[in-house]
Amino acid sequence: MAKKFGPGDWGWRLPRLAAALAAMAFLLCLAGSQPALAQIDPFGWFEQLFQPNPPPRRAVKPRPEMHRAAPQPYPARPRSSRPAVKGREKAIAKAPAKPAVAPAYFVAVLGDSLGQMLAQGLGEAFENRPEVAILRKAKENSGLVRDDFFDWTQATRDLLASGEKIDFAVMLIGSNDRQSLRDANGSYEPRSPEWQAAYTQRIETIAAMFRDKKIPLVWVGLPILRSERLSGDALAFNEFYRAYAEKAGATYIDIWEAFADEGSHYSAFGPDINGQTVRLRAGDGVHFTKAGARKLAHFVEPAIRRNLGEVLPNTEPAPNPANGAKPDGTETPANVSALPGTEAPSAPKPVAGPILPLTGPVLAPGGELATRTTTAGTANNAARTLIEQTLQQGRPLAPKPGRADDFSWPRN
Repeated sequence: MAKKFGPGDWGWRLPRLAAALAAMAFLLCLAGSQPALAQIDPFGWFEQLFQPNPPPRRAVKPRPEMHRAAPQPYPARPRSSRPAVKGREKAIAKAPAKPAVAPAYFVAVLGDSLGQMLAQGLGEAFENRPEVAILRKAKENSGLVRDDFFDWTQATRDLLASGEKIDFAVMLIGSNDRQSLRDANGSYEPRSPEWQAAYTQRIETIAAMFRDKKIPLVWVGLPILRSERLSGDALAFNEFYRAYAEKAGATYIDIWEAFADEGSHYSAFGPDINGQTVRLRAGDGVHFTKAGARKLAHFVEPAIRRNLGEVLPNTEPAPNPANGAKPDGTETPANVSALPGTEAPSAPKPVAGPILPLTGPVLAPGGELATRTTTAGTANNAARTLIEQTLQQGRPLAPKPGRADDFSWPRN
């Protein structure tokens, strides 16, 4: 006989039945659904449980993958049509070069290494005169003693016979001559009588060759040297140059004191041509620095310029028109009257006014001492009264208002 279920039996059965139905529905949904749907909408089975005809499933498009585009090269910068300028400098049109002036005056500088430095200084001194050419004929380590190394007598003869144009000559030699001298008769010790006779004969022979060619020659003496022994010999050599070079028509220039200190001693430092104290001598105590070579040339430069003015008188720089001279070098006479219909030319300004002593008395235009214009009688009476009051009577001066001796109370 079957057992009947009453209303009380459903109280505990209904939950179990619902759970079983839910589990069955879940399994059916899993079996009939697509994996993508189950992954995308996990609660879709609950909606299908209460819908007899579930809606058509939506096709879910897969999420597109992100692909990074490959880097594209930057487009090349278009080249400018302008020409490239090196060093990032602007192209500046060059000014037309001035026509080169051909040398017309030639100065030959002879001697040893000191002569080479003299030629260097002269080249700097005449760098603004392109018509002047400095011919460097000096020979390093040479002298008038060792003619077996370099024979200056023969070299001078060959130079003058070569036909090379020389308008002026300068000689500076002797720094290597403190040694034995040899000639056809034998060898002589320095500064012995035989040595002096042969040495001075060579000086006179060289100077006479320039005199015969009518070429002015300047013989420059040796400078003071750091070694006292060498300086003593240099002084003796300078006496030979002075006596025998001038005997043959040359001009002697002494530079000894120019490179010595106030006590006539050797000093490596001294004033240059601008008056600034600089180093003038090299470390060996014989040669010059660049500033010393320029100062050395300073003592030879005037003689060359004087001769240059005689040989090429029209090559001097044009005078300044502001000083009353025309650009062509001619001056306007002060007494020339103006042409009809034109103004009279103004008198040129003087370069400087009259020279007046600073310590002299001040003169009036008439030539008398400049004094204050007062009446002589009045000035004398006032001075006499002041002297009597202060010096003879001993009375103080009357105080003036506002002066230090005025002790009166101010009045409002």
